[in-house]
Amino acid sequence: MHGSIASRHLNISMANDTPSSGSQPPPAAPDSVRGTAPDSHASAGEANKQANDKSVVRGNSTCHEPPAYIGKALNDAEQLLRYAAESGIEVDVGTRDSILRARVAGLAGWNEKTVADLLEALTVLAATLKPVTAESLKAFDAKPTFRAEVTVSVCLAVVIVLFSVISFVTTAISTAIKADIVTANDLAAKLRAQLVPPSNQTKATSVSTATSAQDPSQPPPGVNAIDVITELQQYASTIRAIYARSQQLNAFVLKREWVPYANTNTNNRATADLYNEKFQLPAGLTNYWDAAEGRTVVYQRVRTFAQNVLDDVSFSYGAFAACVLPVLYALFGTCAYLLRLFEKQMNTRTFIQSPAYAARFFVAVIGGTVVGLFNYTITQGVSISPLAIAFLVGYAVDVFFAFLEGLLQAFTKKTVPS
Repeated sequence: MHGSIASRHLNISMANDTPSSGSQPPPAAPDSVRGTAPDSHASAGEANKQANDKSVVRGNSTCHEPPAYIGKALNDAEQLLRYAAESGIEVDVGTRDSILRARVAGLAGWNEKTVADLLEALTVLAATLKPVTAESLKAFDAKPTFRAEVTVSVCLAVVIVLFSVISFVTTAISTAIKADIVTANDLAAKLRAQLVPPSNQTKATSVSTATSAQDPSQPPPGVNAIDVITELQQYASTIRAIYARSQQLNAFVLKREWVPYANTNTNNRATADLYNEKFQLPAGLTNYWDAAEGRTVVYQRVRTFAQNVLDDVSFSYGAFAACVLPVLYALFGTCAYLLRLFEKQMNTRTFIQSPAYAARFFVAVIGGTVVGLFNYTITQGVSISPLAIAFLVGYAVDVFFAFLEGLLQAFTKKTVPS
């Protein structure tokens, strides 16, 4: 009996140790727990994806965060939607709701349909509001000032205006000097022909050995005294004008030329008499020939000084006007174009800062440099200065390069055989 009781206890113990038929065996420990190495055949992309993907666990579901560009797309869509609302542009309800649902969903609530609807809504808005873009709206909100282009424009305007004033003044003075030199040359030749030197005024006669000298205070026979005095006065005043203008012009070339009669200063009483002696007619005109001859000696020195100054001005300012000024006008034209484009795009909210603006300045430099190599024919008798052409080249560089391409095609065009 005791044996049956022991047998019964042994059977109960074995029954407790034996698993039931309905239960599952315990899961195997993962490789990381067992200390085994991970599967060497797993792909690198799979490992990176597992490392980079973030997830949020909610009960039994896992929602992965979308890529960064989806968040940017949502911001762009909201920017365009706000602009459409402010501008009174009608947007269909589906497009609007897709954007609002994407914002309400949040980062943890994204799914495939939300992303697809958002991208579709962004596409519709971009096509509807074109040429306005999200980037241009962001640039408009940043309140760009275009300071660099404005600064360049102001600097160019100052240089151009300053040189234009100097060029206008030097051109006017040079023209006046050239005209006065022509007038003085004519008067010198005329007085020389009218007045006889003293050595020729004495003529020996066959009747008497006495000499009869012409009165030097009177003009030769057949010459009107009033005409001679008028010509002498005009001659002296022209010499004074040439001398004064040449000194003014010499200042524009930093007084490069030596000034004759530099010690004759009309503002100084001590030297005023010396100035009158050199440049004024003698009081009373007791000798016409001496008066004319004395002014001619002064005129020759003054004329040499004036011509040297004219050459210096022509070389310095002529080279600048021919080579540098067209480039400045082309750059000025580019600034005018960019400022006009900036104003237009800011009004339409389509402005986007572009690195192509800097390239346009270099193109203007090239166009302004070579614009003088071409001859332009303006129709209907309209004339245009080279500097104006340089400004137009900078303002519309595309037109200039279209002209170059057309010119190149004219040279490379093959003659079709008949």
